[in-house]
Amino acid sequence: MRPGDGDAYRIGRGRLRAILGGLTGTAPGALVFDTNPQGKPSLAGGPSFNLSHSGGLAVLAVGPAGTALGIDIEAPRSVEEGVARRFFSPAEQAALADWPGDWLDGFFRIWTRKEAVVKGCGPGLSMPLDCFDVTLDDAPRLTRLDYPGQRVADWQMRHLSLGPGHMGALAVACGARPLSVRLREGPAGLPVHVSG
Repeated sequence: MRPGDGDAYRIGRGRLRAILGGLTGTAPGALVFDTNPQGKPSLAGGPSFNLSHSGGLAVLAVGPAGTALGIDIEAPRSVEEGVARRFFSPAEQAALADWPGDWLDGFFRIWTRKEAVVKGCGPGLSMPLDCFDVTLDDAPRLTRLDYPGQRVADWQMRHLSLGPGHMGALAVACGARPLSVRLREGPAGLPVHVSG
């Protein structure tokens, strides 16, 4: 873990329990979590949720029970270009090569979107990162999804700009229903922008 990630992890887990406890009317310490075979936690009968942390910041996505969702944030850092060749699909590699902006910005736009989808689908990194395509622009979406039991039409995405030094993505399997994203709490002065 990088400096700050350990604190964000512990604080994020504590706030996760407090928030989910408040939503379910259960004492935070009394919440009982289940995990799937890949270790993704869930709360029986409770809201769906997913937690991500990076660079001293944690985010928690919460949705109605039974809703598949994933969230990922990253504090961009130096990355070898070979990582994109190894993990991104050919379409994503081409989009990144044509990206007019900063290469690292483009890389982390794709990376956070892919991580959000993988976390939302539930199988973790056993889901090949090249079995689906995400877009790189300000209107994130899935354009291809070749994974059993999953359909492109089921998923919506949002790009999260979390002030200087962080970016993220949210993926939610809500079909054509409107997807509303609201910030419930955060550090004072943190500028947040949601697009897509």
